[in-house]
Amino acid sequence: MPFVEINSRMVEATVVPGQKMFSQRGAMLAYKGDVTFTPNIQGGQGGLASMIGRRVAGEATPLMTVEGSGTVMFGHGGHHIQVINLTGDTLYVEADRLLAFDGTLQQGTMFMGSQGGVMGMVRGQVTGQGLFTTTLKGHGAVAVMAHGGVIELPVTPGRAVHVDPQAYVAHHGDVRNKLSTALGWRDMVGRGSGEAFQLELSGSGAVYVQASEEKL
Repeated sequence: MPFVEINSRMVEATVVPGQKMFSQRGAMLAYKGDVTFTPNIQGGQGGLASMIGRRVAGEATPLMTVEGSGTVMFGHGGHHIQVINLTGDTLYVEADRLLAFDGTLQQGTMFMGSQGGVMGMVRGQVTGQGLFTTTLKGHGAVAVMAHGGVIELPVTPGRAVHVDPQAYVAHHGDVRNKLSTALGWRDMVGRGSGEAFQLELSGSGAVYVQASEEKL
């Protein structure tokens, strides 16, 4: 179900009978209609396997199952919100950045070492994602949170995008990403972790970058 952006820090979703959605607990600001909110203990659409994966990943951000008929307004902590529409591809994002998402999306986790080996794991530490990141796959909408607003940068074949690790929010599509060092890069142009790292994303898709080096 699509989200309607009320302003940069609030979105509204229409809830219809027979369709679930999931939200971070505490994200509901107001609602109209006959809508129920139930604590979710099965890790979203991925069921028990997703829940176990989230525990292994240390991503214990609690979710609510939202059902019924009506409209719900979401927001959390005054963070800026970016709506991302997936059309069969996979979104890679930290669990604590998820505000709300369609129940049609399959939720899982990915080991950071599977993209970039040791440097992939180092990348998880530099970005604050740890050894795992959350994945959402399928057709549907996702509302993610960020500091200072978000810009979407397309990633196209033969044209890699380089991102400060602390400004990285999420990416989707057939995108490979690796962490590389660049002596003096941070001191000259970056604002990130205090070390000369940058993320290089290549392939076909998009990366979302926030206007801040703050973590949520």
